[in-house]
Order: sequence, then structure tokens, then C-alpha cells
Amino acid sequence: MKRNVSNVKVSAAIGGLFMLAAVQTAFADADLDKRVQDPNQWATQTGGYNSQHNSSLNQINKGNVKNLKAAWSFSTGVLHGHEGAPLVIGDMMYIHSAFPNNTYAVNLNDPNKIVWSHKPKQDASTKAVMCCDIVDRGVAYGAGQIVKKQADGHLLALDAKSGKVNWKVELCDPKVGMTFTQAPYVVKDTVLIGCSGAELGVRGAVNAVDLKTGELKWRAYATGPDSDIRLQKDFNSANPHYGQFGLGTKTWEGDAWKIGGGTNWGWYAYDPKLNLFYYGSGNPAPWNETMRPGDNKWTMTIWGRDVDTGEAKWGYQKTPHDEWDFAGVNQMMLTDQPVNGKMTPLLTHLDRNGIMYTLNRNTGELILADKVDPAVNVFKKVDLKTGLPVRDPEFSTRMDHKGTNICPSAMGFHNQGVDSYDPESRTLYAGLNHICMDWEPFMLPYRAGQFFVGATLAMYPGPSGPTKTEMGTVRAFDTVTGKVKWSKWEKFSAWGGTLYTKGGLVWYATLDGQLKALDNANGKELWKFKMPSGGIGSPMTYAFKGKQYVGSMFGVGGWPGVGLVFDLTDPSAGLGAVGAFKELQHYTNMGGGLMVFSL
Repeated sequence: MKRNVSNVKVSAAIGGLFMLAAVQTAFADADLDKRVQDPNQWATQTGGYNSQHNSSLNQINKGNVKNLKAAWSFSTGVLHGHEGAPLVIGDMMYIHSAFPNNTYAVNLNDPNKIVWSHKPKQDASTKAVMCCDIVDRGVAYGAGQIVKKQADGHLLALDAKSGKVNWKVELCDPKVGMTFTQAPYVVKDTVLIGCSGAELGVRGAVNAVDLKTGELKWRAYATGPDSDIRLQKDFNSANPHYGQFGLGTKTWEGDAWKIGGGTNWGWYAYDPKLNLFYYGSGNPAPWNETMRPGDNKWTMTIWGRDVDTGEAKWGYQKTPHDEWDFAGVNQMMLTDQPVNGKMTPLLTHLDRNGIMYTLNRNTGELILADKVDPAVNVFKKVDLKTGLPVRDPEFSTRMDHKGTNICPSAMGFHNQGVDSYDPESRTLYAGLNHICMDWEPFMLPYRAGQFFVGATLAMYPGPSGPTKTEMGTVRAFDTVTGKVKWSKWEKFSAWGGTLYTKGGLVWYATLDGQLKALDNANGKELWKFKMPSGGIGSPMTYAFKGKQYVGSMFGVGGWPGVGLVFDLTDPSAGLGAVGAFKELQHYTNMGGGLMVFSL
């Protein structure tokens, strides 16, 4: 990762960029707050409100991980991609599946028995408007309830003890291409969630629902009038050069913003002191940039919003007028650290565009922006003063032109996986893709409920791997110097991200079905286990009755697995994924479930 000379002083001043804050502020939901801070439980998909996806459990460590064995397993009875992870609340574990979004409760005293299950009945036609497999990124917990969604646009709260439905509300309409794939996110007395569907011209929004009643509290769009986007009166006042008012319509041609994408289906983070939550709005629609001139605000934007009102304090658009489908909904990681001698609230985000950003999460000020891989060629650099990427026109896309050797591909060098951080060594462990592409756009009309893409893609391994055939890597970044400490290359993408545990281990699942543990100091592989199907979820850990466990979902699928799960052979199918991952069928098969390991 190359670092501009001007960044070095800032980086050194930051010191321990990601050191976990020693003092935590209490949250409104005291029950959830207690569980989030208890390492024996796994109460959120991202491992905590700061989204660092790590654990202080260290019973399993470098010295004994070789003795790790399968403790128990669970089949969801559902095929296709299983993203996300189960939750552990007290002595209960809650497991989810891909469509039809079944949920199972298991008591850890006897994981052989299902305490309750919730199996919704959904119209099968919903699957036809789900982009890139029929995945489910998990459930949430709050106020004694398991909060889940259905792909057909319904959000539900189930009593955690009995599975009884407490409330149910419809927020998305599959008839126009809106579906739910995102894990709900509970903050205070609010559930946050967004509808997927940018590839069908869905106008993106984040919804805030009352945790106890299911009533919609507010909705904030990514495009349109300022009142719809919910901008504070002093929006971006600290960084007016990012843009402020009226741009949600002015940066679009005509009414194109109404079908302009910007959906959010990734991960949220929350700062209780600032009462702000953070997330990314995704790609504009259609992919064909010729059909939507302008910067297309506020797609491709990192947002800082007030949880109670939904009003945006700031927004930073990473890729104005995105022409490569770099949907920027990836994980937001929060830390408090000194910058130039002053304690500063920070946010770090590895974007699909191949840039790792660090911002002041109070003001949105851009502090660092560096490439995660030298193969990134769409941008020469990011100008820290303007916040704008400096494009390389050779790798732009336009009508009547086939772009070649564009890096990264539309899958990004980082996608939906949840990555981890070690606060002691100040190291970020990232599961990355290493895929480039050819891109040829075409014109198409918008029809509600139909795919609205306008580009044909071919994808293939990037140039940086040791044999030029590798499509993924797990990479350790020193957050002080910005240098890569080590890289562990994989044949296929490291799609699900990583987990760090204090025993000095970095965990991740592979598309071909291996769950692996690496030495955090050097990336050496210390242990692996072949699961029944490929892994695209995020490993998790918990402790029960004094014993530490590590769990991982299995179930190949997601965007890289669409060819396998839908039996597709056209290399351009699956938005280019079929050709890229054509060999995956020789390494794994469909499945769906959970593996749990212990010493």
C-alpha cells in the first residue's frame, strides 16, 4: 500500500490509530449494552458498536489451536449463501439461514435440540429480484427480542425466549425490486435497516423503526430533495467542499435520482458519545454511467447521522459519478485516538474502490486515503484537501468502448466481509478480493422490478498475486505506518472477512470451505478445517461454562458463488462472476449450516 509523503506525519501522529477506548458510555438499552461488553456472548454481527470484530477471549491461542476439534454442528436445511454469523445471548444461540430466512434458537446446554424455530412463508418470486444470490446477513438482538427480516421486505421482532412474533412491519416492496438482505442493527430503542435493490433502480434509504412497537420513526434517502435526505442545517459545515445543499437533485439529470440507487445493505457502527451512526450508501443506478451524467449525490457516500432524528451531520462521497459499481456499503470501524496530540474520534473504512479511508467521525474530515493493493488503477490517488479521487482516464468506462484490465472489478477489492482489528499491535486484518475486469456498457430502459444495470463484465484474477492466479488475500495492515505486515494469498476471494481473538489468532472462512486460523504476527497458517460447504460468513467466538468456542457459518453462494448455486455457465452471467469463479464447483458444493469448534 503506497502512502503519500504528506500522509506520513499524520500517520505517525495518530500513533495507535485503532486502540480501543478504555471508557465506554452506557447505552439506552442497558441489557444490550451489558451483553455487547461481555466477551462470553456475541450480541452483534460486527462484534460491538465500534465494529472492530475482535474478542478478548484467549483460551484458544497460538500454542494450542492445533488441538482444535469440531464440537458440534447445525444444518439450517437451506442451500445458497450463508453470510453473517449466529448470535449468542446468555445460554442461547440464534442461527439464521438464506431465503426463506429461517431462524433457529438453540440452548447451548444442549445444542442437539432446537428450542424454537421461525420459518416464514414467502412468495418465491421474491428470489427473482434479489441480486447476487438469496443471502441473509444475520439477525440482531435488543429488548429481549430477536430482530430479523424477510427478503420480501418485512421486518419482525421475535420474543427471544419463545420465538413468538411481537410485531411485523413491511418496509420494502419486491414488486419494484426492493428486498432485505441486510442484518438489522439495534441502537438504543431503534432498529436500523435498508432495502437492497440498486441493480433494479431502487432509490436507497435507511429506515429507523421503534424497537418495541415496529413503528417507522423516520426514513432518510440517499438521493432527492434535502428534506428527503434529512440534512442538518449545518450539514458538512466543517467540510463545505464536500458539497452541502440541493445536490441530491442538481447532480442528476432530470428525475433520474428517483431510480438512482444508493441502497445500503452493509454494516452500521455507532458512537454513543456523539449519538451518531455510520454507514455507506451504495452504487448509483444504472451501472452505465452515460445514462446518468453528474456526480450522482449522495450515492457512494459515508454518512454520519443522528440516531434519534435521522438527520445527517456530514456526508463524504468517495466516488462521485461511480462508473464501476463500487458500492460503498462496507464496514465502518470506530476508534478514539490522538491526532496531532489531540484525542480524535476516528472512522476507518475499506471501500470496494480499493481505497482505505480514515476520517474524523465527528466532522467527516478526511485524514488518510490509501490504496489497499498496488493493483488499484482506476485512481492515481485521493486528494486529501478536496477529498476527490484522481481518476486515471485509461480505466474509465464509456459508451462504445470496452474497458480492459480495470482494477478493482465491480466486486471491489473489499466487499461485504466484516474485518477485524487487534488494538495491542494496532493491526487491521482485512479479507480482500483480488479481481480485475473488462467492462462494456450498453443502453437499456428502466422497468420497475427488472434489472437495471447496462454493462457486460468479464472478471479475472488481478496481477499482484505470487502466481497471478490468486483471487483473494488476507492482509495485515500496520495502522501506524500504513505498511502491509503480511499477506496470506488464497485461490478464491476472502469474502466473509476476518475475526481477531486475543490468543493471537486471525480467523476466516474460504470460498472452497476451509475455516482457517493464522498467526497474527506473520500470517502463518496454524490450523484449518474443511467445512461441508464454502464459507462466505464472518467467524465469531463465545465462551460457555468456561470453554471458548469459535463458530462459522457454511453455505457457498453470494455474488462469487452465483454460478455454482444457480448452475450457470455463461461467463458473463452473474454480472461477470460466473466466468471469474468457474473453478469453484471443483472445490465445494452447496450446503447451509454452522460449525462450532473448541479445544
